[in-house]
Amino acid sequence: MSEVFQRSLPSLREDSHTNVTAPRHEKADPPMQLLSTPRSPARRRTATLLAALCCAALPVVAAAAQPPAASAAATEVLGNATHFAGLGSPYGGCGLPQRELDSQDFVALNVFNTPGDYSSTYPRPVPDSSASVKGVFDNGRNCGRWVKVTIGDYCTGTNDGAPDRPFCRNGSWVADKYNGATLTMLVADSCADSNAWCRDDPNHLDLATDSLNRFRIGGTPVGTMYPDHWNNRHVSWSFVPAPDYSGDIRIGFLRGAQRYWPAIAVSHLAGGIHGVQYLANGTWTDAAMNSDMGQSYVIGATASGQSSFTIRIRDAADAWLGGGRTYSFSLPSGCAGGCSQDYTAVPYTTDSSGGTPPPTPAPSPSGGTACTAEWKLTGSWQGGYQADVTVTNTGSRPATDWSVHHTLPDGVTVANRWNAVLDPSRPATTVHNASYNGSLAPGASTTWGMTLSGDDRALGTLSCTAS
Repeated sequence: MSEVFQRSLPSLREDSHTNVTAPRHEKADPPMQLLSTPRSPARRRTATLLAALCCAALPVVAAAAQPPAASAAATEVLGNATHFAGLGSPYGGCGLPQRELDSQDFVALNVFNTPGDYSSTYPRPVPDSSASVKGVFDNGRNCGRWVKVTIGDYCTGTNDGAPDRPFCRNGSWVADKYNGATLTMLVADSCADSNAWCRDDPNHLDLATDSLNRFRIGGTPVGTMYPDHWNNRHVSWSFVPAPDYSGDIRIGFLRGAQRYWPAIAVSHLAGGIHGVQYLANGTWTDAAMNSDMGQSYVIGATASGQSSFTIRIRDAADAWLGGGRTYSFSLPSGCAGGCSQDYTAVPYTTDSSGGTPPPTPAPSPSGGTACTAEWKLTGSWQGGYQADVTVTNTGSRPATDWSVHHTLPDGVTVANRWNAVLDPSRPATTVHNASYNGSLAPGASTTWGMTLSGDDRALGTLSCTAS
């Protein structure tokens, strides 16, 4: 019997994940023993969680003691496995629609590593000040990488990932004919739930449900492992090179992207992605990741007010792709007022002559400007609600101006806004600072707010830029 952890794109986020709404897993109550535990349909990552528990009550598999984001499965690790029906809409946790993935065999990695703590909330991306709670998702830096997954033992007891409860209760781990089956899968999503899977076991993998019976032994699909022989088995896994890789990267604009908010997704990666730089007025500048969606970045035009772009990519080994190869492309004419599709692929030209690339890894730019935007619900009533947005200067120098781009659900309109203003030359979902709150010292923040008419309490993607 199977209890399915699905994902749906949802509603108001309460987990302080900045800049983007992303899917959340929410566990339903287990029906009985010998269940298979994936994710129940829910709104995206929220976090009003349960109380902390004593570590002794949480036996995790042996490999769980490894530092998660630091070790990042450079060697094979052992973890628990769950499954989920598919990515949220429009994007998974790495910033791509499911149909645009290189493979429909995909996994989610844990965002947090907080054994026994289900009630604490942390912003996303996880700041350096909270690095100890960062999971192997590593703020999106492992998005687009491939993992080789090997099926391990089966639990004969209750294995539901309930907070405060051990894994595989009232049973034992046993081997069967499915042990040793393998499948190479793509990292495409993240798991931040308030359950034991996503908080207690740093090596936990959440697998696409449709992939479970595609695992192979001796080249033959297992066929019948799920659902009757699943029950959230152990798996061992490690990062591996992209299988049978050929060609070059893919670039596409996200929904709502336009001249003033050129948000892109980069995919078909041979070795993951750790950063994007864009050429602006002759200077290479680090692009801001779109929250912790590791394959999505907000870039800038080659010249102010233009819609042509040139970028270069740093892979998961912090090496410049193609030795510093550049990719040049333009915003499609149909996106002048904002791209209407979830993903709009664009053609590009490349140049591999680009001179000497910067050191690898590149040093942090001096005098950089950056910001984050985090929103929360502060009031609600029939047919409307109030949201406050906190803008924080995360750069290394003072900011004199900031802007925030968001999306509105169908049928939702802004009734009133304060401490931020619209620029008539920009889309109605892009606001910038008022005359009195644009200056922010590094680490400083300011808050603006709005009341909205409508019942769908999801602001969609939030992205912040500063200068």
